[in-house]
Amino acid sequence: MKDGASDKVANAPVGLSPEDAKQLALLRAHRRVHRRTRPARVAVEGVHFEAPALTRGQKLADQVAATIGSWRFIVFQTTAIAIWITGNALAGSQAWDPYPFILLNLLLSFQAAYTAPAIMMSQNRQSELDRRHAQNDYEINVKAELEIELLHEKIDLMKEQELLALTQAVRELSAQVEQLSARVGR
Repeated sequence: MKDGASDKVANAPVGLSPEDAKQLALLRAHRRVHRRTRPARVAVEGVHFEAPALTRGQKLADQVAATIGSWRFIVFQTTAIAIWITGNALAGSQAWDPYPFILLNLLLSFQAAYTAPAIMMSQNRQSELDRRHAQNDYEINVKAELEIELLHEKIDLMKEQELLALTQAVRELSAQVEQLSARVGR
């Protein structure tokens, strides 16, 4: 029983070297496998990519990063801090968090201690996705380069065949001209 690649070598375009024909067959087989086993794909800004299954922690990290990294959050937090400081300053001696605002500092430190790792997890996951996309792009570029190289070889082969046919036609016409010249010259 033959494998798909060796079957395709026999059906490769005429004029390709056996190595190129085998490479083309492997490329076609690889493409067919990827078309059959394509995972769920997502489109973001017109670019399609594989959508990996996210764990609860990854979803939470993405939500935290999206929330903390928004203008809505910055405006909300700035407003809350301004109200906190103003309320404590106006309350005077009955303030729940007097001037050095130690409780506010503690709350902001607590927030930073938990949001920073969540943001880092989200960035690490995004970085891994970017690496996968770069690897996929590299593979696509290599495949395209191989296909273009094979097309160039095929065009060169066609040019050679055309040149040989034209050379043969010129020889035949030259022979006919010589024969006609010999008849006229008699």
